[in-house]
Amino acid sequence: MYQNQPINRWILEDRPREKMMNRGMGALTDSELIALLLGTGHKKASAVELSKEILNSVNNDLDLFARLNCEDLCKHKGIGKAKAIVLMASFELGRRRNLVINKEVILNSSEKTYKYFKPILADLNVEEFHIALLNQRNKLIKSVKISQGGISATSVDTRLIFKKALDFYATRILLIHNHPSGNLSPSLHDNEITSRIVELGKLIEINVLDHLIITNNGYFSYADKNLL
Repeated sequence: MYQNQPINRWILEDRPREKMMNRGMGALTDSELIALLLGTGHKKASAVELSKEILNSVNNDLDLFARLNCEDLCKHKGIGKAKAIVLMASFELGRRRNLVINKEVILNSSEKTYKYFKPILADLNVEEFHIALLNQRNKLIKSVKISQGGISATSVDTRLIFKKALDFYATRILLIHNHPSGNLSPSLHDNEITSRIVELGKLIEINVLDHLIITNNGYFSYADKNLL
């Protein structure tokens, strides 16, 4: 209907900005919301059409969309670094919005730990290893990123883990890392590092409560599987 026409030539009720002002954000489609961020398309496609093209490239999956990096986005005609950065900034704001920081965060179950760390780790394209430092009541003192690796692995310095625990007077810790592949099964390396950290924790009386593997589709808990 609007092929190759700029948005300012569309009928009023179909323009994303005007539609939002008149009917609210909820009335906009995903592609229209993205078009608002892009502002413009290119000579052969409007901002909305360009947005649809990007969404189609990830099968209209917003989780996959949020994992696109600058290089991925710039593959689309009409997307330069400036627009890619705007989109990536919106992804990051969304992640931070999901991290509702309460005065007191209690991580006393694998489900609560997953809900807390999913916005941080699930959308990443590389593996990261984090720890949650807890007190005796399982209250979160601080979360710390220990390492960042590649698509399928990241190295873990056990000395750094326990240094952080001691620095913040944590008596309990949780181990958390992501699998960008979506595979929930722990690797041999995951099992080895978990056993090593648990045993070292016993020596200095810091209890390792769990190790979670996080993906967009769910999580694996060593504690739930009685593997600690």
